[in-house]
Amino acid sequence: MSPNVPDRLANRERPSSNAWEPWRAASPLDGRRPSKEELRDAIESGLGREDVLPWPRDEQNSGWIRLLIVGINPSPWTAAVNAPFARPGNRFWPSLEEAGILPRRVDASRGLSREDERMMVDRGIGITNVVPRPSARADELSAEELIDGGAELVTRVSTIGPRAVAVVGITAYRQAFSMPKAVMGRQEAGVAPPGWPDDVELWVLPNPSGLNAHETVGSLAEKWRAVWESSAPTGPTQARPRADT
Repeated sequence: MSPNVPDRLANRERPSSNAWEPWRAASPLDGRRPSKEELRDAIESGLGREDVLPWPRDEQNSGWIRLLIVGINPSPWTAAVNAPFARPGNRFWPSLEEAGILPRRVDASRGLSREDERMMVDRGIGITNVVPRPSARADELSAEELIDGGAELVTRVSTIGPRAVAVVGITAYRQAFSMPKAVMGRQEAGVAPPGWPDDVELWVLPNPSGLNAHETVGSLAEKWRAVWESSAPTGPTQARPRADT
């Protein structure tokens, strides 16, 4: 949760109406891309980015999230503009559009707009990280950071209660949950981390970074499409509140 969240939102009970109010801070760079100096500053600060969730407190988001997407940790670019998967060349946002999960392309390189945030609320998508500390590469994280982040994720998922969770990055997933033999795709019953809620699907997908030469936007979109279709409601459920448009 952002330290800048207004008290009127941070202390708010779980919403029961269609009302939604933006709470995330805008990019501190006022809509421009970060300089090399600002990228260095982002790493040295140790500060990550705010989650992309409808509401600032985990308990407020219960019932709102169809798919919780979990990155490993913020890149310097992401930390600098307070937006996930923001570095140009990252295939995350294009693959979600191609998969049909989002109706349009998001350009997060200068931060997320309020319209982007509203769209994520309406689609039931949340985004967080295993580790909040930014780094140039995921392999710069310590084993302790990953394990602590994995344990925290299990607790948060139990509170938020999404229909599905997708962790991007198989190597970091194996380290975070001490599962060296974990494979890509949907994690079958009995191989989820200890304490994982039985009613929440768990998927592991490839890292969408441009450094991952094994994937394309098309191949990633195919995998995201499978996750999205699997997480669709299958029976009568209470309608998830929708953001005002």
